Amino acid sequence: MNYGMIRLACASPKLKVASPSYNKNEIIKLIDEALEKNVKILVTPELSVTGYTCADLFFSKALQNKAEAALKEITDYTNGKNICVILGAPVSFLNSLYNCAVVIANGEIKGVVPKQCIANYNEFYEKRWFASGRDFKSVQPIRLCGFDTKIGSQLFDLGDGAVLAAEICEDLWTPNPPSSTMACLGANIIINLSASDEYVSKAQYRRDLISNQSARCICAYAYTSSGVYESSTDLVFSGATLICENGAVLAEGKRFSRENVLTIADIDIEKLNAQRQSNMSFENISGTSETIPINCIDNSDNDLSYRYVDPHPFVPSDKAKVKERCEEIFAIQASGLAKRIEHINSGGCIIGISGGLDSTLALLVSVQAMKLLGKKSSDILGITMPGFGTTDRTYNNAIELMKSLGVGIKEISIKDACIQHMKDIEHDESVKDITYENTQARERTQILFDMANKHGKLLVGTGDLSELAMGWCTYNGDHMSMYGVNVSVPKTLVRYLVEYVAHESNEKTRKILLDILDTPVSPELLPPDENGKIAQKTEDNIGPYELHDFFLYNFVRFGFDKAKLKRLAQKAFDGTYTNDEIEKWLNVFIKRFFISQFKRSCILDGPKVGSVSLSPRGDWRMPSDASFEDFIK
Repeated sequence: MNYGMIRLACASPKLKVASPSYNKNEIIKLIDEALEKNVKILVTPELSVTGYTCADLFFSKALQNKAEAALKEITDYTNGKNICVILGAPVSFLNSLYNCAVVIANGEIKGVVPKQCIANYNEFYEKRWFASGRDFKSVQPIRLCGFDTKIGSQLFDLGDGAVLAAEICEDLWTPNPPSSTMACLGANIIINLSASDEYVSKAQYRRDLISNQSARCICAYAYTSSGVYESSTDLVFSGATLICENGAVLAEGKRFSRENVLTIADIDIEKLNAQRQSNMSFENISGTSETIPINCIDNSDNDLSYRYVDPHPFVPSDKAKVKERCEEIFAIQASGLAKRIEHINSGGCIIGISGGLDSTLALLVSVQAMKLLGKKSSDILGITMPGFGTTDRTYNNAIELMKSLGVGIKEISIKDACIQHMKDIEHDESVKDITYENTQARERTQILFDMANKHGKLLVGTGDLSELAMGWCTYNGDHMSMYGVNVSVPKTLVRYLVEYVAHESNEKTRKILLDILDTPVSPELLPPDENGKIAQKTEDNIGPYELHDFFLYNFVRFGFDKAKLKRLAQKAFDGTYTNDEIEKWLNVFIKRFFISQFKRSCILDGPKVGSVSLSPRGDWRMPSDASFEDFIK
């Protein structure tokens, strides 16, 4: 299977200026290397056949003839080879010379795309030699290297949903890049053949430009530039290569290399197309661009060798950005809560404190909301409600955390009330089943709602996104509150947020928070073990949260099927979980996600903090009785 992937490489070959015969050989070496690595699309720099810095030599008929001869040899070399190669070459058409991207596959020239925006400022004098592709109102027939093909703006259909378009260097640097139009016409892979000279600070600007264009167009953007063997008369070139996908940098090659450079990445076409389908602002337009089918590329298999799969997609992969991201999320949560408290003119808030991660984060957010409103921490009433499964560790952490934060404290044991309730419904309390567990969850919720009414305060919910996804919450129990600050925060991110606050806190609070972080995740609804430690561990029942968060992110955001979710998880968690473990917990995720929709259909208000949310009023609308059978096969 290819799992919706296609492998692309940016090549920056060694060259000799004005020597197509030499350049041809270096390009062929890179084709061979690319074939060894199962590359399906190979992109070379602007005017790679001749070199970009030939200047007035471009007018030489000898150079033009040698360039066409080299182009023909490279084209012939691709015959029978499973690769699409894009070359940069000067192409003569009618009375003008054009700076072109030449698309070749299986020994044929499939099409020629001329540069539209001709750079003619500062160090660039391209209008001296080249005409603009904007001269073409439509594609025109052209005979090149003995092939009847077309020149002009074109798309190239590679199959399996991959549609390629080319622009050349300056095209990208303009206010209205051709790639924006090409993307709206259906291109999801944009290639840029470039000759971009270097000067101080240009590299970062170029990187940002490429990354941003890939995000704006929801596409893969592959950029490759001429290297150090271009003429250094006035300029130096670095051979920059960069592959981006919807704003993310997938691969970046070494600059200033004196050897051939090949930068490879696996592009997720399925992911890009899914993002476009769900983004109704993405514009589909009609245009004059022609689509050329390239049916000779076999892309039936992809091993994801050149694809990094983030095992924790909700958490920034760049650890330097974790603090910045946590600050922003914490601000969103606190601002949302502050607005709601202010709107209902509440005297503060009430929150159930268990000593676990979720209630800890909700309490920290509540304290910050009070600061935003100019209120005291003591306007928060924290209620701890020991039950049958409460351990000394979580109880003490709950009490000590509330003390350290200066919130009001109330302790209400639920044991007697639960025993009485089980007598009322004729349930044997020795039977520690779901009734036994949910009795406690609903008793706590009743207390919290009634205390909120009594004190005129807002009841803050503590449940997180992962629990909602898996249905790991008691319907009309901890499932409900008056405002849920964690409803779109997954469990893997909750940890980072609490850790972030811990490092920003005083020594006493930090110590408590770090111990909470080290405590096993548990609803504590079953009695402790013989040593008084937590016996009921959530992940023993429903599986690792890091796996479920991974499945959740990729299923909800991109709509990936089971086979792809499994393969991506195998790649992301290689050495952490076996294939059998991934299969087991993926089946659990799919089943629980579907059967738990009824809980999400009536969830409380709460702020969206990331790209994935399950609010039935916003990001996720799903029938509560949808079948999971075809999704789990």
